[in-house]
Amino acid sequence: MQFVPIMVAGFVGALLLTPLARRLAWRFNVIDQPSGRKVHTTATPLLGGLAIYAGMILALLFFSPRAYQVETLAIGAGASWMALIGLIDDRQGMGFRTKLLAQVVAALVVILAGIRITLFRVPVIDSALTLIWIVALTNALNFLDNMDGLAAGLTGIAAAFFFILSAGEGQGLVSSLAAAITGAALGFLIFNFNPASIFMGDMGSQVLGFVLAILAIKLRFSTPPSIATWSVPVLVLGLPIFDITLVVFTRLREGRSPAQAGKDHTSHRLVQMGLTTRRAVLILYGVCLLLGIDAILVSRSTPETALILVGVTLILALAAFIRLETFRIRQRRAGKL
Repeated sequence: MQFVPIMVAGFVGALLLTPLARRLAWRFNVIDQPSGRKVHTTATPLLGGLAIYAGMILALLFFSPRAYQVETLAIGAGASWMALIGLIDDRQGMGFRTKLLAQVVAALVVILAGIRITLFRVPVIDSALTLIWIVALTNALNFLDNMDGLAAGLTGIAAAFFFILSAGEGQGLVSSLAAAITGAALGFLIFNFNPASIFMGDMGSQVLGFVLAILAIKLRFSTPPSIATWSVPVLVLGLPIFDITLVVFTRLREGRSPAQAGKDHTSHRLVQMGLTTRRAVLILYGVCLLLGIDAILVSRSTPETALILVGVTLILALAAFIRLETFRIRQRRAGKL
């Protein structure tokens, strides 16, 4: 119950600040204009990330435990840097390499504060892996922000599962971060669900991806099967990981840059298969929920059962990957893309 005020504060903060962010976006012309590679058809404000970021930070400032000040400050500094870079990108645009460098800087801040993956127990290797993980997840959430309510809803679901898992293990830092980001994402989602009146922009997606990556790194289990240490966070974030893998693979196969935007994400392909935008988003919510439940089962299973659950999930993911990729190939051959 001690983390409920953090979640409520994040929710209320984002809920109250989103209309203000929308007015500021119109005032300062931070607007996402329609184009051929985008789904929306009307000009839409982009400063929703400001409400998400502010809601999260305010919730942590007023209600988070004081026992984790160094790590909380490092995470807050990294998130603030990501918010600033995202704001600049939303306002005037920014090259992919510049954004990538900025993401590396944010990752280095938390690594220097002692937040890192401990998979191999070799500091240099684990730090490099941490850097790759944070940058990859930050971009994965940025990639997922391609339909009304998609990134915010998936973040709210994933963060809620991180909260459930960490609270059960008595992890105060992870629980407070997860509670804050769950509340902020869901508070913003009220304005962002289809039809959206405001988008989060890079300011929102980069902050969300950065914090989710940190939650995955910090989540620990007191007596887990060894497979749960790495598989549970990967399962909770399985959809962003799946989508960025699918998109990068497709773009490289088609001879395009992975940084080149396009309607080739998981959500776009579901719509191309005949689903409405809203139904495609709801289906992806459902997939994220199932992956979260799968993660909880793995965390509470014997090593043997956990391995079976992870193996079945990987097989299903591979089948979905092949289905979506072959569908795109057929569509291109038919001249429909």
